[in-house]
Amino acid sequence: MKTLDKIPTGKLERAGQLVKTGIKVGGNYVAYYGEKIVNPSLNRDKLNENNAEDIYDGLKNLKGSALKVAQMLSMDKSIMPQAYVDKFSLSQFSVPPLSAPLVRRTFKKYLGHYPETIFDTFTPDATNAASIGQVHKATKNGKNFAVKIQYPGVSDSISSDLALVKPFAIRMFNLKGKDSEKYFKEVEDKLLEETDYVLELKQSLEISKHCQKIANLRFPKYYPELSSDKILTMEWIDGEHLSEFTAHNQDRAKGDKIGQALWDFYMYQMHHLKQVHADPHPGNFLIDAAGNLVAIDFGCMKQVPEAFYIPYFQLARPEVINNPELFTAKLYELEILRTDDSKQELAYFTKVFHELLSLFTQPFHGDTFDFSDEQFFGQIAQMGEQFSKDTQLRKMNGNRGSKHFLYINRTFFGLYNLLHDLKARINTQSFEKYI
Repeated sequence: MKTLDKIPTGKLERAGQLVKTGIKVGGNYVAYYGEKIVNPSLNRDKLNENNAEDIYDGLKNLKGSALKVAQMLSMDKSIMPQAYVDKFSLSQFSVPPLSAPLVRRTFKKYLGHYPETIFDTFTPDATNAASIGQVHKATKNGKNFAVKIQYPGVSDSISSDLALVKPFAIRMFNLKGKDSEKYFKEVEDKLLEETDYVLELKQSLEISKHCQKIANLRFPKYYPELSSDKILTMEWIDGEHLSEFTAHNQDRAKGDKIGQALWDFYMYQMHHLKQVHADPHPGNFLIDAAGNLVAIDFGCMKQVPEAFYIPYFQLARPEVINNPELFTAKLYELEILRTDDSKQELAYFTKVFHELLSLFTQPFHGDTFDFSDEQFFGQIAQMGEQFSKDTQLRKMNGNRGSKHFLYINRTFFGLYNLLHDLKARINTQSFEKYI
């Protein structure tokens, strides 16, 4: 794979890259509609493939928040066309890495020494490269290390990247009113946290300590003395990324075991720690030779305030969903319904969220759930397609829900998709034995 000797960090330089990408996408649409005149039966598959290719190519060299957005979108398999999911999922752990000379200079800048003076061996080529940093393998005194190095300028470009994206997001999600700013601030704050490796080290040590008792779950050891605010050093653990494992696994019992560990891990965090690893994509998990789940990245942690936690999980209970008075009260608590809504908006969003939650909370309605259920995921995909085509929805104020929904819903969408890939059958109450 081609390596990068430079990453655009200036606002104008990054904006220029995005403009070039927009021109390519515009050209794809022109070509598509021109061909459709000749062939009216033409579907959008080729257009989606071309757009996904051009958008990903434009973002992968920018790194940082621009590529992180693609990574987040790739997790939403229920509403994204498959071409985008396939292409954007590469941003999880396979993007062009920094060149060896740039890695060496970056390492010296962030840790004060060149890598060869700290480690006995240090691979100049990255073993994995993602949106915010890349990983190198190193050895010292007979131990193997994974050394994560942050790309230069990532944290400095987050605010300007989001400013470029904001006008498109406002139109896409039909956000109206000044309070829409809370969503952008939530994303910006989380992205900035992900660039703070001192914070990630602290979070990694805390979560691994609290969750080490969960069966079939492993964490690497961390080395503060070999880390800094832009470099994070941990134990090297051999294994496959979760997506690589699910691509070939035929052992249903092994999928169940790993899936149970994953479910228990997330439910323990959510219900006991009231904070959760909010970046559940395949690149953040390995499967080791013994069939254990290995959690390797804790840059994105979301605190779950009690005032959000209580009504959020009350809405997972059928007796609340099916009680109109209680259901409406919880929608107001979670800012889904607003005091300035029209009667039409109140009726519409109450109906929409009743349908959505009745479906999406099904895993919480019993003691077991089979995440290989194609009907369940088919209904989610169908509902997503229905919303994307709903002209009535576009006319209404899209400011819906507490800012905490952004990362909590992202967490559950990602968790469900990982469990679906594993074809896992899980005990939904198993996590309680660890509390």
